[in-house]
Amino acid sequence: MVASPGYSNVFRLVATPELHASGAIVSAVAMSGAVITGLDVVDPGHDSVVIDLSCTTRDASHVELVRAALDRLDGCLVEKVSDSTFLIHLGGKIKVELKAPLRNRTDLARAYTPGVARVCLAIRDNPADARNLTIKRNSVAVVTDGTAVLGLGDIGPQAAMPVMEGKAALFKRFANVDAWPICLDTKDTDEIVRTVELIAPGFGGINLEDIAAPRCFEIERRLRERLDIPVFHDDQHGTAVVVLAALINALRLVDKQMSELKVVMIGAGAAGAAVARLLLDSGVQDIILFDSKGPIYRDRPGLDEDRAALSEITNPRGHTGTIPEAMEGADVFIGVSQPNLISGADVERMAENAIVFALANPDPEIDPVIAAKYAAVVATGRSDYPNQINNVLAFPGLFRGLLDAGAHKITNAALIAAAHAIAEVVSDDALSPIYIVPSVFDEAVAPAVADAVTKAADAT
Repeated sequence: MVASPGYSNVFRLVATPELHASGAIVSAVAMSGAVITGLDVVDPGHDSVVIDLSCTTRDASHVELVRAALDRLDGCLVEKVSDSTFLIHLGGKIKVELKAPLRNRTDLARAYTPGVARVCLAIRDNPADARNLTIKRNSVAVVTDGTAVLGLGDIGPQAAMPVMEGKAALFKRFANVDAWPICLDTKDTDEIVRTVELIAPGFGGINLEDIAAPRCFEIERRLRERLDIPVFHDDQHGTAVVVLAALINALRLVDKQMSELKVVMIGAGAAGAAVARLLLDSGVQDIILFDSKGPIYRDRPGLDEDRAALSEITNPRGHTGTIPEAMEGADVFIGVSQPNLISGADVERMAENAIVFALANPDPEIDPVIAAKYAAVVATGRSDYPNQINNVLAFPGLFRGLLDAGAHKITNAALIAAAHAIAEVVSDDALSPIYIVPSVFDEAVAPAVADAVTKAADAT
C-alpha cells in the first residue's frame, strides 16, 4: 500500500537548529515510508526552530509510525499532528456568496422589498420565467439517503454529507454550477420521491447520489416521469458515460468496432446495469453480464425485475458457465464489482489486443500491473494508475449543458454525446495505451461536454 494524498498530515515539530540543518528529520520520515511534500520553518528561533513538516502516509497507523520515528530523534519534539483532510472539511467545503450588491437602501429595495414583489408576480403569471429570474437556472440538488456511500455502504445521511458537499464543490469548480447537498433521513422510496418532488421547483436539475440499488432505479424512474427538470443518477449514468468515452478511445488504439466486440462484465448493480445499457445503445451487441450469482441469462431462476430486463438484452448466446469460460476470446472486460475477481490467466484467455477496465475501488478486480502484461489497454477507478475512469469528467459539463439548454429531461442521445465529447478531448497525437481519457483537471473537458449536451438537448 502506497502513501495517499487522502492521508496528508502536518507535523508541528520543535527541534534544535543543528538537527534541522543535518537533515535528520527528512531522513527519519523517508525511512518510515512517508512522502514529504513540504518542510517549512515557522519560527526560526536561536535555540530552537518550529517546523511544519507536511507528508502523505498510507493510513492512520502509518501516521503513528512516522510520529514515533520523529520522537526518537534527539532534540526533536512532535508538538502536534494535524490531518489535512479533516482541516479542509472544517465548517464544510462550500458556501453561499452574493451575486447582487447590497450596499445601500436602493440595492435592498431592488433585491428585496418592495422591488422583489414585482418579480414574484411576473413568475406567478409566467412560471417559466423562474429559470431566468431565480437561481433555478444554475442550481442542482445533490440528493442522497446515505445508503451506498463510496465503498462505505449504508452510513446514513449525516455521514454522507461530506461526500455530497464534495460533489457540490466539483460542480462549482469544473462547470460553475451551484449545487446543494440534500441528505434525506429516510430509506422509504415513496418518501424520497415525494420529498424531491416538493423541493424540485427551486432547482434546474436533480443529481441522485449514493442511493442503494435496486431502490435507486425506481426512484430515478418515478422522478423522471413526474418532474419537468433533468434527473440524473451519477452512480449509474456518470459511470456509464466515462466508460463509453474510454472505450471509444481504446477502440481507436486497437482498431476494433463496437459491433464486433465480445464484452464480459462483472457487476449488475446501478453502475453495471447503466454501463451495459449505454454500450448496447452505442452499438455493442454481445455483452455477458455477471452478478454475484453468476451470468445473467433468460429464464435464470430468481432474477428480480431489473435483472430480468437485462437478461432480455444481454448474453445473446446464452452463456451459463463461469467467468474464466466467458473470458475466452473476449475483447473487453469491464468490472464494477469487487476486488480480485479475475486473474492474469483470465486476461490471457482474451482476444488479441484486449481491453480491461477494472473499476472496483479502491482495489480493482485485477491488479492493473498484472492485467497490463496481457491486455493492450488497462483502466481503473484509481488516481494512482493511468486511465482513471472518474465521473467528474462527465457530470459537471453534462449538467452545465442541460441547464444552459433549459432541458426538461436527459436522453440517451445526450449521454452518448457527452461520452464522445470526452473522448474527442484526447487528440490523435496524445492518444496512447496510458492516455485514453483526459485528466479531470483538463479545462477543455467540461466546456466540450456542455456544448455537446446542449446541442443534443436542443435537438430533442
